[in-house]
Amino acid sequence: MKRTVRTLSAGPRALPALALALTLVAGGFAAWAGWDWYDAAHDDSAAYAVQRDKALAAGEQAVENLNTLDHRSVDRGLDLWESSTTGDLHSQLVSGRKEFTEQVRTAKTVTTARVLSGAVTELDDRAGRARVLVALRVTVKAPGGESTDKDSRMLGELTRTGGGWKLSALGQAPVGGTSAG
Repeated sequence: MKRTVRTLSAGPRALPALALALTLVAGGFAAWAGWDWYDAAHDDSAAYAVQRDKALAAGEQAVENLNTLDHRSVDRGLDLWESSTTGDLHSQLVSGRKEFTEQVRTAKTVTTARVLSGAVTELDDRAGRARVLVALRVTVKAPGGESTDKDSRMLGELTRTGGGWKLSALGQAPVGGTSAG
C-alpha cells in the first residue's frame, strides 16, 4: 500500500491575508504615533515651560539692565531701564529721570551687573504675571577709585505686555533668617 503524504500549502489566499495583517499593524502603529505626536504638540505643560523660560530670560536681563549704568552714557542707560519696565516701576523711572541723571553725572560712577543665576518663583500664565529671583554681582567703580564687587539677590515681578515680559517691580530679596527663639 502506498502512502500519500499530504502537505499543507498556504494556497493563494495566504499572501493577501498576511499583507492585510501587516497593513493593519502598520496602520495601528501610525495612528498611535500620530496621536502621541498631536498630544505632545498640544500639551499645556510645554506651552507653560516656554512662557516660564521667556519670563526668566526677560527677568534676568531686566534686572541686569536696572543694575548697570555708566555716567558717561547715562541717557542711553536710562532709556534701557525704561524699555525694560512697565507699570508703576516704569512711571517712577520716567518721573525721576532728570534728578537721577544729575546725581549719576555728579557721582561719576560706573556700575555694571552680571547675572549669576535666576529662577522663576511664580508664574500665572493666564494673568500674564511672574516673579523671579535673580542673583547677581554688581561692580561699582568710583572716579579714581578701585572697583568694588557686591553680590546681591533681587526679587522681580514681571508683567507680560505686547512687547514681551517686562519688569513691573524690583526689590532686594531678604538674606538669611531671623531666629525662632
